[in-house]
Amino acid sequence: MKLTIVTGLTALASLGFMIELLRRRQLQEKYAILWLGVSLVVLPLGLFPTVADTVVESIGIASGVSLVLFLGIVFLLLVCVHLSWEVSRLEEETRTLAEDMALLRAERERSKDPAGAQQ
Repeated sequence: MKLTIVTGLTALASLGFMIELLRRRQLQEKYAILWLGVSLVVLPLGLFPTVADTVVESIGIASGVSLVLFLGIVFLLLVCVHLSWEVSRLEEETRTLAEDMALLRAERERSKDPAGAQQ
């Protein structure tokens, strides 16, 4: 019974935290939707653990804990892959912007001192 209460309270706390981060615009909507979805799935499973047992029995898995751990690991793996993709994209964008900035600075320096360039 204590685990049910702790899980439910944790899901409610994370739901509230995500809403607050979203409200303060400290978390982008695409990530907030992901974590709000997780909270909304964990909340009923935490408060009503027999739902997980029913799902596990219908699928034919031996233990509900095994299913939850497996799904959690798969979810975290997908989040890691997505964030790695985002970091790679942003690194490429930063490199391109730095190159553009260097070209603009060089062009500006050339246009400031046309007499020095002829000497």
